[in-house]
Amino acid sequence: MKISAGTILISSSAMEDDNFRKSIVFIAEYNENGALGFVVNKIFERSLNELVEFSSSPAFPLYNGGPVDKEHLYFIHKRTDIITGGVQVINNIYLGGEFKQVIEHINNKTLAVADIKIFIGYCGWDTGELEKEIEENSWIVTDCSNEAVFSENPELLYRDICG
Repeated sequence: MKISAGTILISSSAMEDDNFRKSIVFIAEYNENGALGFVVNKIFERSLNELVEFSSSPAFPLYNGGPVDKEHLYFIHKRTDIITGGVQVINNIYLGGEFKQVIEHINNKTLAVADIKIFIGYCGWDTGELEKEIEENSWIVTDCSNEAVFSENPELLYRDICG
């Protein structure tokens, strides 16, 4: 299967990198420079309101998006009606947008967990790296599924997909 933005990667039993064991990764960007994705099934140990700058917001789950740049928040969503500026990845899944709108709608409870995933960090591969990992059978490549990307039971997602 060809990799593209919107592809889902499922770590196989051959995966040797502890960062990615039992991981499901959504590829948000794929081009001649490499790939960028987010682990969608691993909840971060703190929620949004436990970060100092968002302490007045309600509890909202954050996800451990990957080992790169753990100092910043990233997000994917499916609510272009209330979040502007996102870039379409595939179908109705968008990368980024106006984060102030995200916080406003979380605070107003007009943005649900099923509509957005906020990540600390991301997964990144330079040109050819991801393809090499796939050749080594570290990843199973599959088509995107909104149910997988926005699962409300992310801890069970790997088990549900892989058995």
